[in-house]
Amino acid sequence: MSQATDLRRQRQHLHFDALMQLARRGFEKLPEQRRCPAFSLADTLMAGLALFSLKDPSLLAFCRRALDHNLRSVFGLKAIPSDTQMREILDEVHPGRLRPAFGDVFRQLQRGKVLEPFVFLEGCYLVALDGVEYFRSDKIHCDHCLSCQHNNGEVSYYHQMLGAVIVHPDFPEVIPLMPEPIHRQDGHVKNDCERNAARRWIKQFRKGHPHLGIIVTEDALGSNAPHIRDLLENHIHFILGVKEGDHQHLFAQFDRRVEADQVEAVHEEDVSGASRSWMFVNGVSINESNQEVLVNLLVYVEVDAAGEIHTWAWVTDLSLTVDNVQQVARGGRTRWRIENETFNTLKNQGYHFEHNYGHGYKHLAEVFAWLMMLAFLIDQVQQRCNPLFRKAWQKKGPKCALWEAVRQLFASFEVSSMAEIYQGIAFGFKRPTLKTLIDQPVESRPDTS
Repeated sequence: MSQATDLRRQRQHLHFDALMQLARRGFEKLPEQRRCPAFSLADTLMAGLALFSLKDPSLLAFCRRALDHNLRSVFGLKAIPSDTQMREILDEVHPGRLRPAFGDVFRQLQRGKVLEPFVFLEGCYLVALDGVEYFRSDKIHCDHCLSCQHNNGEVSYYHQMLGAVIVHPDFPEVIPLMPEPIHRQDGHVKNDCERNAARRWIKQFRKGHPHLGIIVTEDALGSNAPHIRDLLENHIHFILGVKEGDHQHLFAQFDRRVEADQVEAVHEEDVSGASRSWMFVNGVSINESNQEVLVNLLVYVEVDAAGEIHTWAWVTDLSLTVDNVQQVARGGRTRWRIENETFNTLKNQGYHFEHNYGHGYKHLAEVFAWLMMLAFLIDQVQQRCNPLFRKAWQKKGPKCALWEAVRQLFASFEVSSMAEIYQGIAFGFKRPTLKTLIDQPVESRPDTS
């Protein structure tokens, strides 16, 4: 068996082509709400997913593709809408209708036991939550845009989402879950906020995964009593960042415990002279107004070889002991994966996260963002589970170079699967001689006038 054949056969149900077929089947189950449509909803959603899978820089560039054969064979498109038609159709689609597509991929990961190594602590997965802005304009806006009025009277319009990804400190890959929009609710005048979006996300997550054990990790915005209550009521553990300036009552309790010699600690020093200390207390109130909301506080202090001091602190519902504080601190610091490996990747590694592919009047901007996140999820699965993808990536180097190579082969050759493209990048391919569709050049034809 050749190396290329061996690479193709591993975990095929998690490879790109299988997951595209899975997405197609899911989209076909969505009810069609239009009468006699020229293009089906499934085809239009698949066209959007193809756009972000190929990382085209614009919707017009995607729709100008010469080889429709590949869009049909790789993405299962039966008909290909124009850019205007795609925008009009997707503007009417509520982003919540894409939720099953994320769940379908997640179940495939569970079936393939891909998630087992991601178990972080006490049988739970570590889920990072954070908000991100992906659109801003002084002129373009829709019904669900958030707005900000500046001191000079001008108004800016923007879109945000609450992202959610399964992370692990030992792995570079992240597993995106269905995000939650932070947008102006129907009939509301005031802006939405990250806290309300988190409440909706928790509700939807527990509805889809009623028994999945997770530990949510967030920045200091999440360290408030209402959010902690929401997490505890839904049986979700947490590791939330805290800042002394924002939680004076919490740290005053810690200081009193230090004075009373009631703070436990773990200390460590390496050969370079750097030292690390994990100090913790259990059973302190989050703030003075919510004495009944008890949390456990972990303070991590790192002194490098030059004597510079770095301090981090988190609150958690996990009972802290000398045996687990180092792992809990790793979980708190892994929250950065949602910014570095998720949002920064989408912004800087070829996904064009902040590009306006089309805004629409209702849901278009959000649907495009969600389809991009679904494409990113499938790419992360390839990075984790597809040796042929990793071989192609290794061959090309930076991710942007890999996406460019995929687009070039997709536009230049008829292929039956994305696996053929990955294989061509990884192991090389024959370059055919250019053959024109006329017998001889126009300028060399005899003049018959």
